[in-house]
Amino acid sequence: MITIDNYFNEISRIDLSTLPEPLQEGHAFVLEVTGSGQNWEDYHAEESVKEVIDSYLEKLNAFLSIHKTSPKPPTKGEKKKENKGGEKRNPKRATPAKGQEPPREADPFNKEEPTTWVERIPEELRFIRRFVNMNGKSKTKEEILRFINSLQKAIIEKRIRKSSNYAEQIRFIQDKLIGVYNTMKATIRIELTSQTQAELKHITGEQKVRPAINFMKRYIAISGKPGMKQKATSLLEQIERATQKGKVTKDDPYYQEMHQIVNNLRRFRGDKSSKVLVVENKELNGLQAILNGCSCDALNGPGENPVLMNSMDFARRRFVTIGLKGKWYDLIGDPSPNFTAMVFGKPKMGKSYLCIDFAGYLARHHGRVLYVAKEEGLDMTLQKKLADQRVAHPNLFVSAELPDTLDSYDFIFLDSVNRLGLLPADLNRLKAAHPNKSFIFVFQTTKDGNFRGANSFQHDVDVVIEIPEKGKVLQFGRFNQGGEMRIFPYNQAA
Repeated sequence: MITIDNYFNEISRIDLSTLPEPLQEGHAFVLEVTGSGQNWEDYHAEESVKEVIDSYLEKLNAFLSIHKTSPKPPTKGEKKKENKGGEKRNPKRATPAKGQEPPREADPFNKEEPTTWVERIPEELRFIRRFVNMNGKSKTKEEILRFINSLQKAIIEKRIRKSSNYAEQIRFIQDKLIGVYNTMKATIRIELTSQTQAELKHITGEQKVRPAINFMKRYIAISGKPGMKQKATSLLEQIERATQKGKVTKDDPYYQEMHQIVNNLRRFRGDKSSKVLVVENKELNGLQAILNGCSCDALNGPGENPVLMNSMDFARRRFVTIGLKGKWYDLIGDPSPNFTAMVFGKPKMGKSYLCIDFAGYLARHHGRVLYVAKEEGLDMTLQKKLADQRVAHPNLFVSAELPDTLDSYDFIFLDSVNRLGLLPADLNRLKAAHPNKSFIFVFQTTKDGNFRGANSFQHDVDVVIEIPEKGKVLQFGRFNQGGEMRIFPYNQAA
């Protein structure tokens, strides 16, 4: 029996390419919701997510019991009869009467092929699927409110847009749930008409995640971690079988990436002295860029974010940005919501002062912020900085250590990377595990003013901020090359 406690251990022994498509999609959903098994918080916190995963596990166990469990041996009183041709008859199968067709085995997993292959199931379809799964179930007022809040948050953050192909269905779901919430008492049973259920189910089957994308996610999840030899071997075998069965072909837009992954896995499997699957930063960034590209407003995968575009079309293309204003826009520009930055400078030059000021601005205007103050800890010094700069806010959280989960935050400050004992490879894994979040890494510097750590890391971030002298900030990044400002008290800030 596969449960959430043993899921990733058990699923690694299964050839996923042999599973029906709905079950493969269920596995992809688990990977995304849990961050490849790193965090099950959404499963426990969101009832609708729990229902989807529980339903998937139930169907997965049912499928495996049918297709992998050996038939029971006959009892003593039951002898297998043979027909004239010598074939064994199944004593449990009833013989149909004359004029009747033999009963057909029900296949609960039978589903029409989706019309579109995508890199990521759009946010709209995820909410539609969650809504359909509520049908026939009793829900509390709190559960309905959580669904509404999640949906409206996705709309506010523009993960769901008015121009969406599924805007009509999203409006229907929102109006339906708000109407239910305003009239219900403690609990209510959600009932959809058969026509509505059929239409929404058909919509959720229109798109399917490319097998190559799921393989990439699993490849990234095991890279850089010890004890992954067996999982790497299992992944390699599954990719090879999927290729043989035509699931991944030379026509796949990610065939080159898959070819490189296969070669790396083969080398890792064959090298007995190698304990960790090493992925170069360039390769990791390339794969992550593919997966990150799936989190945009695209509905049809690469069709919305092609490699080749006409320059006129590209000039008209709109990109999602955070919306920085004032002095922060002048310094950094307007980065994407998942930007990365590094800050470095000598001690007492204003690194923490600058970062706390920036954290307060982000908390007031752009989302939930976590400031990991390993350098100072949660002491009076940090408290005074928060008070002096007047940045304390309900959206700003402080911690002396890096917590196990970062799911609740949009922006994460690590002050400092060196005191946290993190290497560039650790930071790359953090970014890979949280592709939709922004990270600001604070580095200590040497006596010469160079930051401590691998010099190559500055090429892996979007923004590099240097404090060469007390109170002076220089920025070199792709959003606003050459930004500059002075660090001054909050009450003088823009």
